[in-house]
Amino acid sequence: MITRQRLAAGVCALLAALTAGIAFPTGAVADETAEQAAPKVELVLDVSGSMRARDIDGGSRMSAAKQAFNEVLDATPEEVQLGIRTLGANYRGNDRKTGCKDTAQLYPVGTLNRTEAKTAVATLTPTGWTPIGPALLKAAGDLDGGNGTRRIVLISDGEDTCQPLDPCEVAREIAAKGIGLTIDTLGLVPDAKTRDQLSCIADATGGTYTSVQHKEELTDRVGQLVKRAADPVVTPVAVEGATACTSAPTLKSGLYTDREEFAQHRYYRVDVKPGQELRASVSVAADREVNPDYGVLLRAVTVHGREIVRGEAAGNGRTDVISTGLRYPKAESDDENAPAETVCLQVSNSFSAASGVKTTPGMPVELTVDVVDGPDQASDVASFGLGRGWWLLGALVLTGFLAGVLWGWVSRLRIAVWRTN
Repeated sequence: MITRQRLAAGVCALLAALTAGIAFPTGAVADETAEQAAPKVELVLDVSGSMRARDIDGGSRMSAAKQAFNEVLDATPEEVQLGIRTLGANYRGNDRKTGCKDTAQLYPVGTLNRTEAKTAVATLTPTGWTPIGPALLKAAGDLDGGNGTRRIVLISDGEDTCQPLDPCEVAREIAAKGIGLTIDTLGLVPDAKTRDQLSCIADATGGTYTSVQHKEELTDRVGQLVKRAADPVVTPVAVEGATACTSAPTLKSGLYTDREEFAQHRYYRVDVKPGQELRASVSVAADREVNPDYGVLLRAVTVHGREIVRGEAAGNGRTDVISTGLRYPKAESDDENAPAETVCLQVSNSFSAASGVKTTPGMPVELTVDVVDGPDQASDVASFGLGRGWWLLGALVLTGFLAGVLWGWVSRLRIAVWRTN
């Protein structure tokens, strides 16, 4: 029994070592991220008259928001620069034009003084209109500058009352600037229209929407979003793809963001040296209502248009993001001075706009490019990317099979001898 256990343990250890070698190839080394500025967060709070409603754990929506802000301010990481902006906090009248300008920065984005910020929040009283669109535009300006993480956390209990400035379109315009700003939204007991609007705002910038009905939920969620801003992230680099390979921008390993209109083609160039492998993936976000039956195609082609490899994905229902990827290995060369091959990445989509939906700006595109040391041979990719480990795995499987047959034969022989005796 002990011998059998040791044999099993040895086989498991060998399999674990092989798996580790496959999962972490020596050529794939993480890129060092340049030093970034301090992360910035602005909390945007709806202080319109509807925030007086007393339907959150027996208290008003305003009191729940104040309690959440106080607790979040206490827990905000030191490295996060935080600000607070209000909407609907100052104008009590009925003039729509004036009410739709009612947004102000309650506490400037910067190093947090918790006492001053709490004092400012304590003065808030539910007052007027709900100008979400104008508030988002101002908040984006408050966070302008620097290359660190930037996040807006919007807390509201109702729809924007300042149409036709659609806050969802405002969010798309912010995302189209390529400044890496994320908008997360929280709805305080909203109806279906409010939920759809807040969800659309979040989707347009890669943020999240959360429906909140209790004080603890509000506090926990706002706290999570503020702390998330302090997490190290890779900020996508804005790039503009071309309509042809000859005029496309040349990309290196990294994360890129672009915009692509419906049924459009975008081209990007990547230089791949002999012995390297190009790994690329693309995601297209359906940030607005689209018709069923759509797809995304990522092709690697030569500068002359010949297809090398492709990746594609398709769908026919509601989705937020559809993604696909590809791998292209460039074989080693005996010539040390062999030139790199220019590979053109073509991103295409077959989305179509639903009735009444704007086609501009284009849908958000996120492209990941990674050029790493290739496998031992270009053909090894056909062996599931295992390289020479494929032969070791095959030998291990064969050895295990033969050992199992031999062990079974010996066991049967021992049983036969035991019965004879």
